[in-house]
Amino acid sequence: MFTGLIIELGEVVSLEKKTESARLFIKSSDVIKDAVIGDSIAINGVCLTVVSIDKDIFSFDVSHETLKSTNLGSLRRGDRVNLEPSLRPNSKLGGHFVTGHVEGTGRIKSKTHIGNAIRVEIQAPDNILRYLIEKGSVTVDGISLTVVDVLKDAFNVVIIPHTAKMTTIGFKNIGDTVNLEPDILGKYVAKFLSNSLLMAHGSQSKNQDSGLLSALKKSGFIADNKQ
Repeated sequence: MFTGLIIELGEVVSLEKKTESARLFIKSSDVIKDAVIGDSIAINGVCLTVVSIDKDIFSFDVSHETLKSTNLGSLRRGDRVNLEPSLRPNSKLGGHFVTGHVEGTGRIKSKTHIGNAIRVEIQAPDNILRYLIEKGSVTVDGISLTVVDVLKDAFNVVIIPHTAKMTTIGFKNIGDTVNLEPDILGKYVAKFLSNSLLMAHGSQSKNQDSGLLSALKKSGFIADNKQ
C-alpha cells in the first residue's frame, strides 16, 4: 500500500527485456537507503518487488503484462521515474490510499499555465473515468492528485510548483503516456451500490426500476454480466 507522495526521482539505468518479462535497474540516492530485497516500491505508480541491490542501484522484475499495460515498457536509459516505498506502521498518510495496481494508461492532451501552477488535461479510458469525481483523488504515474473536473473522455488536474519540480509530471509533454489508478475507495463504493441495486432488483418485478438499472449500466456504474 502507498499514499501517492513521491519521495524521490530515480533514474533508469537499463531495462533488460526478455521473452516474457524484463529486469528494470534504477539508480536511487534516497529510497534505496532503507530498501531490502523483497520490499515493494512504487515506480511510476506500479508496485514492484526489489530483487537485487548493488550500492545505489536496485533492480525489479517486470512481467510481460505489466510492460504492456503500463508505461514501464517504454522506459529508456536516463529516464526519470517517480519512486515511493510502501507504507510502514509509522508512515504519514499525506495523500490517499494507493494500491500500486495500475488499471490503465492515459495521454496528456494539454498543459496550460495558470499563474505558477499548471493545468493538465489527461485523456483516459472509461474504466478509469467511471470512478472519478470532482475534488476526488486519482493517481497519475504514482502521484496522488485531486481531480478538478471530469470530461467526456478526459479529466483535469492542477499541478503546483513543488509537484512539478519533484515528480515526472513537470516535464511530461503533450502526447506522453501516464499510468492511472482510480481511488480504491471509490471502487468499493461503486461495487457495494452495484450489488445492492442488483439484489433489490432481483427481489422485485422485472419491470420495476428497470429504467434506473438500465441507466446505471449504460453509465458504467454497473457491469453488464451478459456482455
